[in-house]
Amino acid sequence: MVKAVLAPELVPEIIAETPDYLVINKPAGLAVHAGGNLKEPTLADWLLANYKKIKDVGDDPIRPGLVHRLDKEVNGLMVIAKTQKSFDSLKDQFKERTVIKEYTALVHGKVSKDWGEINFPIARSQEGYKMAALPTGSEELLTRRHPKDRDHGNIDSWMKSRVALTEYEVIKRFVNQTLLKVKIKTGRTHQIRVHFFALGHPLVGDNLYTNRKTTEKNKKMGMTRVFLVADHLNFQDLKKETQDFNLELPAELKALMPKN
Repeated sequence: MVKAVLAPELVPEIIAETPDYLVINKPAGLAVHAGGNLKEPTLADWLLANYKKIKDVGDDPIRPGLVHRLDKEVNGLMVIAKTQKSFDSLKDQFKERTVIKEYTALVHGKVSKDWGEINFPIARSQEGYKMAALPTGSEELLTRRHPKDRDHGNIDSWMKSRVALTEYEVIKRFVNQTLLKVKIKTGRTHQIRVHFFALGHPLVGDNLYTNRKTTEKNKKMGMTRVFLVADHLNFQDLKKETQDFNLELPAELKALMPKN
């Protein structure tokens, strides 16, 4: 295990804590758990260092108490189970899609519709290190699947396993950008980032799902993270009582908001 010594700006903010769960604001720049060639401390390392009993909670030792995740470059609300009973309950709620997860995002360009739903399936791209949205009926369904996915079975069953649903509503349009409220009904890797890139509106600050033009814009803005915040989380505790949490935009993102 990597020693969980985090830089001060990477220490999670505790929003709420009970014997059963912990709600935190995960900072941008902190990975949730180990994977690939990652060598720096993660949220999982911090949890193990500060909540020793959590090591026995969950399905996977490298994800103690974790029932969902956020991208490293994104900040926002996460609920972490402190007991196995709470983990099982939260896991079921995520599986049944009863947990409400909402985000605020700033995207490049003017989104034309006031409200919309993006339902492109998401799968691993051929490059392997990123994901790809696959419009239904596209020939890319067959050609863009990563080799690891090609033995999944017939294309229909594979597509059902990759379903991804994202809803959005325009908060405000600016000259070259749009501020959105985003709600996800599934939890695919990089879902929001992939979906808006496929829609032609990459997220501001995203240099993975981007094009040359928006990469240059991100550079000019001095972006060091993705303009995406998980700012609303709603779930039920073990007493079947609804728990609802909200965050404000962090100061560094407020400072980057367009003026017109």
